[in-house]
Amino acid sequence: MASQTKLKILNDPIYGFITIPNDTVFRIIEHPYFQRLRRISQMGLSYLVYPGAHHTRFHHALGCVHLMQKAVRVLKHKGVKISKVEEEALMIAILMHDIGHGPFSHAMEHSLVEGVDHETISLLFMEKMNRDFNQNLTLAIQIFKGSYHRKFMNQLISSQMDMDRLDYLKRDSFYTGAVEGNINSERLITMLNVVNDELVVEEKGIYSVEKFLIGRRLMYWQVYLHKTSLVAEQLLIRVLVRAKELIGQGKTLHASGCLMYFLENKVNRDNFNEDTLEMFSRLDDNDVISAMKEWMYSDDFVLSNLCKMIINRDLLKVKIKKKRPSKEKLEQRSLALQNKYGISADDASYFVFEGEIANLAYKRETDNINILHKNGKINDVVKVSDQFNLKALTNTVTKYYMCYPKVKD
Repeated sequence: MASQTKLKILNDPIYGFITIPNDTVFRIIEHPYFQRLRRISQMGLSYLVYPGAHHTRFHHALGCVHLMQKAVRVLKHKGVKISKVEEEALMIAILMHDIGHGPFSHAMEHSLVEGVDHETISLLFMEKMNRDFNQNLTLAIQIFKGSYHRKFMNQLISSQMDMDRLDYLKRDSFYTGAVEGNINSERLITMLNVVNDELVVEEKGIYSVEKFLIGRRLMYWQVYLHKTSLVAEQLLIRVLVRAKELIGQGKTLHASGCLMYFLENKVNRDNFNEDTLEMFSRLDDNDVISAMKEWMYSDDFVLSNLCKMIINRDLLKVKIKKKRPSKEKLEQRSLALQNKYGISADDASYFVFEGEIANLAYKRETDNINILHKNGKINDVVKVSDQFNLKALTNTVTKYYMCYPKVKD
């Protein structure tokens, strides 16, 4: 049924009123592919740690459009030539940059599909919708891919200080209550400029950039790499891997048609065709949650217990340390589990495992955040900053985790 009224203004808890800039952007928002983002969690299973973190990719995409509108206004005011066509393309590109995310955002990339990340799927969605929109998304796709000749436009979409990061840090900070990520995105955007077709930040904005980078580092340790969120996502990945394994063995499992498609088929980049994309467009968090509620009662020990752990928030114990756990410790935990429940080493590996996490706030080697001085000189923010710890943010910090069941009587 066709929509009779067009909603032009949305009320956002972060920015207040967000205006939808034009009919094309509105029609994309109305499209079922985009509406699906209402059912994709922005932060996966982080709500198991931060109860307020139930915001969605839909929220985030609209926030990015709002920031892009501000950025375009600022740059045009400073004399940067941006045509109406380019402006619309920027809005479309940032609106659709996350449209390829699967259930719980990242878990599917490591379980149901092989070698197909959400950026690739976003591009497939954009190319499919471009045909439906009479090729009106062509320029947006070029900007998204970085093939358009104006480099700063791609930097607004994807760089170390793009509209994506400026929104999700502030938004995730708001919904989790972790104030460390509450960056001043409005001031950062006000300080933007373009020199030699590259995005720069005017010297007056350096302290806001410093706070942005430090806030990003802290948000990763405190929120995105929180040990409970980490173990919950690992369990979800293992749920989907186990379900796929059982179906491959001929076992019967109940799930929605679109989820069954990915459980029954080996999906990779080579065979991710339009039919696969259509099935993917029907898949969201609800399919996975509903399936896990059914699989809790499976007669398979591994699948049943993995699902119960997530649904009931009775997760594995996780320890994070600077050194990788020894094989002896892992074997000890695995053997204890095998002996207690009479399961195989392979089955125990779903509950006893190790891995690593890395935090890098700023990649200095590529796509720097450059500061524009009043005399016209341009320098990397680390070189300009008097913050001693900003240089430390260019180093990757790696930590190691080990997960195993809690000891119960």
